[in-house]
Amino acid sequence: MEKKGSSKLNIAIIHPDLGIGGAERLIVDAAVELASHGHNVHIFTAHHDKTRCFEETLTGTFPVTVYGDFLPRHIFYRLHAVCAYLRCIFVAVCLLFMWPSFDVILADQVSVVIPLMKLKKSKVVFYCHFPDLLLAQHTTVLRRIYRKPIDVIEEMTTGMADLILVNSKFTASTFANTFKHLDARGIQPAVLYPTVNVDQFNKPNAIKQVSTCCGPEYIQIIDGCGFDNRLKENVEYLEELKCLAERAGVSHRVTFITSCSTAERNVLLSECLCLLYTPKDEHFGIVPLEAMAAYKPVIACNSGGPVETIKNGVTGFLCDPTPQEFSLAMAKLIQDPQLAEKMGGVARQHVTDSFSTKIFGQHLNRFLVDVVRGKRE
Repeated sequence: MEKKGSSKLNIAIIHPDLGIGGAERLIVDAAVELASHGHNVHIFTAHHDKTRCFEETLTGTFPVTVYGDFLPRHIFYRLHAVCAYLRCIFVAVCLLFMWPSFDVILADQVSVVIPLMKLKKSKVVFYCHFPDLLLAQHTTVLRRIYRKPIDVIEEMTTGMADLILVNSKFTASTFANTFKHLDARGIQPAVLYPTVNVDQFNKPNAIKQVSTCCGPEYIQIIDGCGFDNRLKENVEYLEELKCLAERAGVSHRVTFITSCSTAERNVLLSECLCLLYTPKDEHFGIVPLEAMAAYKPVIACNSGGPVETIKNGVTGFLCDPTPQEFSLAMAKLIQDPQLAEKMGGVARQHVTDSFSTKIFGQHLNRFLVDVVRGKRE
């Protein structure tokens, strides 16, 4: 491993929207870790709201430059992909003509910027969280016609990167099955797992017994998320969840917290019994890592990224995506809080050993240094 301060590189990172989601968490961690290795790091993005971002983007460890925030994110809630492409292209064009060359450019999520960045004679590394064409709807003929050129451009430009990184083995297999032309050419991504800063979580106090009310167990569920009121689907989904809680008669037991700060999230994790992670076929999922780093077991679907991060029956439970399966797993921890405490301790050690920011930073640093030296061409 390179010693701190050696092989100093000038690194640019391009990310579409520097908010508070999992992809943003990874990019911020990447910037912090690369800076700690002595590199000069600069993030370029189309949006950075200083009231809704990770605190590290405001501390001055690395600069953040915004270009193109005036461009629309959608046109009457349509053409999201085209608008995202245009915003990222604008960022790339500004970087191309207004900044000197960088040793390596890390492009995140949107691959269309790669050919522009290759014009700077810089090495380009692309981090693919998941093929965008699988996240988009292809339900109607009109949508398929609209998406076809975007999907072709995604595969073509992705293949132009000097190195492709993905966030899990699950995504790597999906990448091969989706981008068949790239796979046929022998282009295979390397896996770089996202990370979590374990040092931010203190060991919680002993788990208290779950209180009871008139016999049945009393459960308080807190739904925390990276809510963005600019996204129509976020607004609609929150309202749908509230209505569902009302219809089920449990609204008095469910608290919805939108866009909580890092400190607030850490407090919530320190006080909960366990964390429920409900997405099916999630390509990675940073939230289970955060919970396990906070000494909490995780109950998640037995598919996608959580299969690679959660040890079933050891650091949590992997369940079929049904209410019955999740309820049974929850009941085990509610009835035996000491089991939850024991699993939480093992979970913390598991994350420390395999998913800490230090390990992530070492691997990412090695990838970038090797690319610049031509070892991964």
